[in-house]
Amino acid sequence: QVQLVESGGGLVQAGGSLRLSCAASGRIFSDYAMGWFRQAPGKEREFVGRITWSGGSTYYADSVKGRFTISRDNAKNTVFLQMNRLKPTDTGVYYCAAGPYGTGYPYWGQGTQVTVSS
Repeated sequence: QVQLVESGGGLVQAGGSLRLSCAASGRIFSDYAMGWFRQAPGKEREFVGRITWSGGSTYYADSVKGRFTISRDNAKNTVFLQMNRLKPTDTGVYYCAAGPYGTGYPYWGQGTQVTVSS
C-alpha cells in the first residue's frame, strides 16, 4: 500500500511559479512511476506528466512542456512538480499518483488546489 500527500498549492498571478510536493509513504517499488494530474472545475482529470522512480525518466503533456518540470528525491520519497510561467488555464486541483510503470496509477493523493489569477 502506498500513501501520497500533496502540498504546495496556492494562489499565484499569471506568469508566476509554484512548486508542488508529493510525499510518498509505504512500499514504493523501483519499477513505479509517479504521475501528476490536474482537474479544472467542470472538466475531466487530465495527465500533466510523470517520472519513473528508478531512472528518473520524464514525460509531459504538450500543454505544460517547457514550463513544468518533474523531479524526485528518492531518499526522501518525494516527487516535485515545478511549475513556471503559470497561466489561468493551469488552475485546478493537482493530484499525484503512483503505480507500476505502464500499467496505470492505483494510488492517489488527496490533491492540492492551484489557482492562477489573470
